[in-house]
Formats: sequence, C-alpha cells, structure tokens
Amino acid sequence: MYTLIEKKIQELNYIELISSDKTSKATFCLNQGGRLSSFIFENISILADFQSLSYTNNYASCVLFPFANRIKNGKYSFNGIDYTLKCNETDKNNALHGLVYNKPFDCLHTKTTSNYASITLGYTSEGDEGFPFKFSIELTYTLSKRGISLFVRVKNLDQKPFPFTIGWHPYFKSADLNKSVLQFKSNSKYLFDKQQIISDITDVATNMPFQLNEVKLDDGYPLETNKIEFFTPEYHLTFTSTSKENFLQLYTPNQPNVIAIEPMTGATDSFNNKMGLQILPPSSIYKVEWAITIKNQITQTTTKTINTSCNF
Repeated sequence: MYTLIEKKIQELNYIELISSDKTSKATFCLNQGGRLSSFIFENISILADFQSLSYTNNYASCVLFPFANRIKNGKYSFNGIDYTLKCNETDKNNALHGLVYNKPFDCLHTKTTSNYASITLGYTSEGDEGFPFKFSIELTYTLSKRGISLFVRVKNLDQKPFPFTIGWHPYFKSADLNKSVLQFKSNSKYLFDKQQIISDITDVATNMPFQLNEVKLDDGYPLETNKIEFFTPEYHLTFTSTSKENFLQLYTPNQPNVIAIEPMTGATDSFNNKMGLQILPPSSIYKVEWAITIKNQITQTTTKTINTSCNF
C-alpha cells in the first residue's frame, strides 16, 4: 500500500508520497508553490538535492504560471492595456518564472492505493501586481510504479479573459552528466539577447542524441513532438505532455551533474512574442499533464547480467 506522511522542517510544510516497497518517494513543499522538492525512484535520486533555503535562487521544480520563464522588463500589453510585472530577476530586469512559485498552497485531496498515491494542491489568486486577474490553480501529482506525473488545472475566476502559458522547472541529477544525453525533436533553436529574451530563431535541426559532455546551457527550443528523453548511467527518463504546442528550455547550473529540463506550453517572453500564448476566457478551465516515466538502468543491467550468466 502506498502511504502519505506530513512533516514540518524549518517552518515549511511538506507532504511525502511513499511507495509500497519504500524505494520510491516524492516530497512536496506546500509553502513554496506546491513544488516537488525531492524525488527518489527505486532508490535513485532523480532530482537535484537543492536546499529549501536556496529555492529563491534556483526555483527548483516550481510550476511556472501565468508565464513560463521571462517577460522582458516585466512589461506587456493585453487587450489595449499596458501592464508591468515586478522584476524579480534584477540583474537582467525581467519578470521571472511566473507568480505562483512562492505562494502557499493548500492540500485539497489525497489518495493512496496499492498501485499509486496522489495529492492535489491548490491556490487561489485575487490578482497580482501586473497581473490583476483572479484565478485558481490545482496541481495533482501522482506517484506510481512507472514514475510521477503532474496534472495542472487552471480556472479563470475573473470577469475578463487573461493571457497565459505554463511550464515546469525540475532539475534532474545524473551520476555523470558527461555520459548523459537528451533526445527530442526540434527543427529550430531560439537565439537570446543579453536579457535572455528571444531575439531570433535559427531554422537548423538539432543533432540527436544531444550530447551533454562539458556543455553550458540556457537554451530554448520549439518542439515538433510532445516527448523528451533523458538518458543517464542510472536511469532513462521520458517526459510526455498533453499540450498541443510544446517548448523546451534547457539550463545547466553551476552545480555539477545537474540539468534543468523545463517543458513549457509557450516560449519565454510569450506575453510579447505570442509564441505559444493562450487566452483563458472567464469561467473557463485549462488542463495540461506532464508524465515522467522512468526505467532503472542499474536494475536492468543487473538483470541482463544474471540472465546471460544463466544462459547455458
């Protein structure tokens, strides 16, 4: 039976989902935007081990809403009205990573069974500086024998429509990033200016597999499919999305053997360049799900070795 426990660390509230055999565990921080703060699958640490106190700098595993990544100078226009968001990326003067990453979420629903455990966390906004629209957002995480999924449900509670994109910002850990590769399909790549805002697009297909040997990334791509794969010495991870349009941001922090693989429904600065931008009418609901399926490479390698040795 999957189980659930609640705990408090340094004034932060956490909820953990734990598999029946206790080899998989997903931990969520309610105070920090309902983010997935830790994820272990079959005794392998999948997410980078960032401390909660550093979250304001790395935004690890936060959900990006109502915009993914950056809005240039925090400024945009919508339906003939100019808006200004708070610029929390002070060195580049951008609004960064949406408006819910630091909001307190409530636990709305939990479920534990013999095959999976799920938790739904929710937050309701009466409007923010630069985004004066009322909305609710619910995050449903499900831990299972296949991996973990995130289902996002947003409802417009306002009497006016609003623009939006959604993204997710998990940092994945590899035993050796130099021996890890990515696989995705993209026929172009974004070029960025000094503010990390899209300045142009190059129509060149990215060679696959995407080698991660000695790379430094903060790159963006429009995707041709809804699938991203990440191969490491310990595990093989597959990201899938239900979004019609899919975008990818890759970022390597200073911490070694860590990479942010960020699926998004729109590109950075979408409020201005309109790439992937959607409009949610009053009382309407938008849903998207990202599923992460994981195969344990260590277990498979061991099994193959045993099978080979017994093959008379």
